[in-house]
Amino acid sequence: MSQQQRPNDISIDDIPVDVLNTQSGEVDPAEVPEEIKSITRGLVGEHPPTNPLVVLKAARWWYIHRKGGTDPAFQWAIEWARHLATDTPSDIERFDELLEYLVTVGFADEPHELR
Repeated sequence: MSQQQRPNDISIDDIPVDVLNTQSGEVDPAEVPEEIKSITRGLVGEHPPTNPLVVLKAARWWYIHRKGGTDPAFQWAIEWARHLATDTPSDIERFDELLEYLVTVGFADEPHELR
């Protein structure tokens, strides 16, 4: 175990997983690691990430720390990774759901602020 990890944390990479709070459904925006915030904001920005492995890193974090497979941030990250891998159009309804969701978890006050 590295010195940065607490006994209740595990990690595969530099993003710790808080075992006690997995799929709790509650996330304080201040507790979202900066790298995950950056990737997530990038997913709704003008120039989203083009590396599916980076996108999947965010998907994994949202899956573990929020609502599992029903989490809108997880779903959009998977949708975007699928788009990158297959070069097929993405589902815009999932994108709109993500914008609304990020407002509810405190990333912005209004969806337009995320664009």
